[in-house]
Amino acid sequence: MATNAHTAVPGEAPKEFPPFARDTFVSQLLWLVVAFVALYLIVSRLAVPQLGGILEARKTRIAGDLAEAERAREQSDAALAAYEKQLAEARNRAQTVANETRDRLSANAEKSRRALEDKLNAKLADAEKTIAATKTAAMTNVRGIATEAATAIVQRLTGMAPASAAVDQAVADVLKR
Repeated sequence: MATNAHTAVPGEAPKEFPPFARDTFVSQLLWLVVAFVALYLIVSRLAVPQLGGILEARKTRIAGDLAEAERAREQSDAALAAYEKQLAEARNRAQTVANETRDRLSANAEKSRRALEDKLNAKLADAEKTIAATKTAAMTNVRGIATEAATAIVQRLTGMAPASAAVDQAVADVLKR
């Protein structure tokens, strides 16, 4: 079964493509202009104003958003400046408190050091007095002991007791050296 897929009638001459037909060209051109003018009027009266409104609304919204962003930036800059100012003030107060505390503690430490030093100096003076008294007592005892020992040694060696003035004089000479 064979089918004819084209619309040409057998035995007839092929027809000209309708847009290129000379006898319908002017009417086709006229309808093209009419359709173009109608389409232009519809687009210019309906679509363009709506697009213009949409673009204007977007432009207004963008300008509002930019203005709001600028206000927010100014507020954040102001908040940052206030924060930095408060931070600087807090640092200054902390430094002042630290300096005052250090000075107060240094003064207390110096006062305690002086009191301890005075107490130690008083104890040292008392100890020196005690040492001097003990030395004097010991030296007095040494003189007596040396005199007795010298007398006993001379008496044992010679068999006679020496004169106590001579022994005292000899011990005094030896202790002076």
